[in-house]
Amino acid sequence: MEAIEDIVIVGAGLAGLATALGLHRKGIKCLILEASPELRASGFGFTMWTNAWRAMDALGIGDKLREHHVLGERLTILSTSGKTLSDDLISGVKGKSGSLEFRCVKRDLLLKTLKDELPTDTIRYSSKIVSIEKDGNLKLLHLVDGSVIKAKVLIGCDGVNSVVAKYLGLKKLSYSGRMATRGLTEYESEYCFKPGFLQINGGGQRFGIIPCSEKGVYWFLTWVASEENKNVDESIEKMKDYVIRHLKNANMSEETMELVKQSEMGNVVSTPLKYRSPFSLLFAKITEDNVCVAGDALHATTPEIGQGGCMALEDSVVLARCLSEALLVSKKGGDGEYERIEGALKKFAKERRWRSIKVIALSYFVGFIQHSANPFMSFIRERLLARVIANIYINFPIFDCGKL
Repeated sequence: MEAIEDIVIVGAGLAGLATALGLHRKGIKCLILEASPELRASGFGFTMWTNAWRAMDALGIGDKLREHHVLGERLTILSTSGKTLSDDLISGVKGKSGSLEFRCVKRDLLLKTLKDELPTDTIRYSSKIVSIEKDGNLKLLHLVDGSVIKAKVLIGCDGVNSVVAKYLGLKKLSYSGRMATRGLTEYESEYCFKPGFLQINGGGQRFGIIPCSEKGVYWFLTWVASEENKNVDESIEKMKDYVIRHLKNANMSEETMELVKQSEMGNVVSTPLKYRSPFSLLFAKITEDNVCVAGDALHATTPEIGQGGCMALEDSVVLARCLSEALLVSKKGGDGEYERIEGALKKFAKERRWRSIKVIALSYFVGFIQHSANPFMSFIRERLLARVIANIYINFPIFDCGKL
């Protein structure tokens, strides 16, 4: 039997859950199709800046997450030689559109909070889409188990390998040449790290420490892939040894090396950093008819300015607002539902295209500068560009996606 759903969201990641919650807040039911048998919460932490907290407040979950995560006070960037390149206060600093707010949010807690706010029948697990067809004004979704779902609206929030993005004809992602590994350490008592964002650049690598909660500290390392380090991700032990060698070369404290030694790491020890070419998004079909993409499926980006999760939350509020304006009219008996849906998705695409292009381009630019081991680039980075990078971190999040 072919089931008919008003809105189908593909992917129960951050963008999918947040979009579903935004629609739920407006009284609109949707179905999330998740390929995995359960909610996936790998990755440990999301760096959440001002724009993300505004989106979470619009979704009604901001305060629930604030109470579990410490407020970041400073953004400090060091070189591997120990030189302070930038040190900025970020807690409560006033900007044109309000105060700065930065916290590192535990990924599993954020996804669980979103899920728990949704009706219990919203997510259908083990539901992988194998193909998409057009059926008049509807989309036919063929699942791996042989079932078929008809959708009035199809939203692809299915990440970097998005089947919906492929259906729309978006180009494949590009590989940045960089890799990333991440970990989280839970302490039994207080730790020595100050609340904020500490980052160390140099030698083609970028290491960061961000306290999440009163006992949890998140860390990451990104590096340029080469023959020298190509086998470091064969096991957790090899990966930790590689990170610790980097920290020793940067003369980091014993407490920092112990942070890595004692940390939990996921089954996927490292991941290649991919991004969608910003040039390809200039004329790409973000939406077509009653289909669109959001989150990483739209603007997959490298993590250098910490905006991947923030942008997904922005998307969810804007998309839920645009769609609810169209669908609530239909509930009142208005004609032309399909045309209003198409118009709503075009409005979403117009609002998000340039901001998506901007975040991808800025992230790649910052990553190129931070990871360069060229002596001349290192000199320029330490003398001139560190201040530019710090300003990007602080100023890009000064954005308000609005209310639902």
